[in-house]
Amino acid sequence: MWLPLGLSLLLFHGTARAQQDCFEQAGTYQGVNPVVLRAIAWLESKGDAAAVNRNANGSVDVGQLQINSIHFGALARHGVPSGALTDACVNVYVAAWLLKQKMVRHGNTWRAIGAYHSESPVRRDAYARRIQRILVAWGELPAAR
Repeated sequence: MWLPLGLSLLLFHGTARAQQDCFEQAGTYQGVNPVVLRAIAWLESKGDAAAVNRNANGSVDVGQLQINSIHFGALARHGVPSGALTDACVNVYVAAWLLKQKMVRHGNTWRAIGAYHSESPVRRDAYARRIQRILVAWGELPAAR
């Protein structure tokens, strides 16, 4: 796997300025919708950058977009230590990168958005519906008829 240079640059140059608009910047950098990233952050943690959750399977989710520990090895190989995920902007950039990987696999679809959470069809589709409901509530999508 390849980690975008932009993520590494954030780690080395600090994130104070970027935090103001890192959803927009990360979304633009990866070619994913920043509003979808915000909806994922809202669903996952209500935007709590300090959120850490331990899962029943022993894995850990970190930060506002709840990056799962299954990704820690790959991230570390690309210079992103797991501790960096508590930085709000680094967390968003990693989430954008992960979502982009799902979009490469599934296309720019609800399936890709749901796969951010799980590749299991039942969990994937339920997650996508939850994101869709958030976007409807925010006025970003029309309500289903």
